[in-house]
Amino acid sequence: MSRLVCGPFNRVEGDLEVQLDIEDGRVREARVNAPLYRGFENMLMGREPMDALTIVPRICGICSVSQSVAAAKALADAAEVTPPPNGQLAINLMLACENLADHLTHFYLFFMPDFTRSVYSKRDWYAQALQRFAAMGGGQGSRALLAARARWFALMGTLGGKWPHSGSVLPGGSSRALEHNEVLRMRAKVREMRQFLESTLFGTTLEDFAELGTLAGLQAWQTQAAGSDLALFLDITEDAQLNGMGCGSGRFLSYGAYAAAMSNVGGNGGHSFAAGLWDADTATLSALNVSEISEDPRHAWLTDAQGPLHPAQGVTQPMPDKPGAYTWNKAPRLNGKVMETGAIARQLVDGQALVCAAVAANGASVGTRVLARLMEVARIIPLMEQWLSVIQTREPFHTAYQLPSHGQGVGLSEAARGALGHWLRIEHGKLSSYQIVAPTSWNFSPRDTQGVPGALEAALVGTAVGRDGEAPGECVAVQHIVRSFDPCMVCTVH
Repeated sequence: MSRLVCGPFNRVEGDLEVQLDIEDGRVREARVNAPLYRGFENMLMGREPMDALTIVPRICGICSVSQSVAAAKALADAAEVTPPPNGQLAINLMLACENLADHLTHFYLFFMPDFTRSVYSKRDWYAQALQRFAAMGGGQGSRALLAARARWFALMGTLGGKWPHSGSVLPGGSSRALEHNEVLRMRAKVREMRQFLESTLFGTTLEDFAELGTLAGLQAWQTQAAGSDLALFLDITEDAQLNGMGCGSGRFLSYGAYAAAMSNVGGNGGHSFAAGLWDADTATLSALNVSEISEDPRHAWLTDAQGPLHPAQGVTQPMPDKPGAYTWNKAPRLNGKVMETGAIARQLVDGQALVCAAVAANGASVGTRVLARLMEVARIIPLMEQWLSVIQTREPFHTAYQLPSHGQGVGLSEAARGALGHWLRIEHGKLSSYQIVAPTSWNFSPRDTQGVPGALEAALVGTAVGRDGEAPGECVAVQHIVRSFDPCMVCTVH
């Protein structure tokens, strides 16, 4: 048996190292290391509660709205305040804008450029992949995406003043009341993005793609949409056998995305994408019990004297010389079980028929993870159009509130990469505890006390390495699997 260390990885957010034990040309065991400790949870201790809205978005520049929303929800829970419908709609629009941009950035700039590597130079689709997705020199699709993305973020300027680290998200809603002419301009921006997606990515209307419910229907659609970037991805998926690569645990978690405008800020009144748990082995949906979440620090460079703890009681105390540790990431578990989160989890929990059919046939593979993200793109734009149509510009966007001197709160949201939770406690008017469990904390977790590997660690087992044409240590299949989860390591280590 040999050992191979992969990393640092390019085109991922933050520092990541993967240690692989290789036997007979395949991965026998994997260990995922988040090597950079940042300590935002400890920075917040003793501060004014509202400081969280300024500090936590700085955890990450590409999902700063998601961090802002989770923090605002936790503070709103402590203050027992509900935003007015306009406020919730504005927050949904900001989240959707950021998540859609993240999905498209992942597809065009992070994931697809791997298929322009020389290891694939003999494939029939290679010339097309170079033309569309080449990183150096800029593929046509990548350049088109960058131009569309730049125009897209004009929405964030209207909704939040700027991006990243927008300051308009508050526990009581949004501080940025919209005018009628601004709503009209945003509708035009959404129409523009729809046109880009339908002409370039999907080759058909968003609704036609979102209504697909079977693999046979997807195959027929692929023939009709030949020439689109998604059709090319499906060709590559089949030829490169992406659906036989990187299958995960089969258990999925979603907190629910885009709270209904009349619900409370904690999302108990319904979501556009449902909350819950999905078991792929039995194809069953069950309710989520947040009290069953724990974080196990056994293999993290953090003290573990108290064992696994619920985030509301969590402790983040560095212990850099701890024996047996290999990462700064704790191991989140739900009722002691490994969970995968992300767009694939949201679409399974919400019952999207095509994603359910793809996972039933192929498991949670590299191909199905990326397909689920693109399905979510097709579903987000119509939601944004709906929200913009019901905003009442003469009605309030914010509800006044007062934070308690003593209290606690939880804020659950869905970032592009999956389930994001903030747990806080206020004592004598100051933050006495703040714990964050990010999507990549779930997906890139280390082993727990029982030695059970995390989602990515398990997905890497069995992967073939040293394929023909690969440079030593390149392990392109490993990189496909890692990037299909789209790690954000800076959020993982907060």
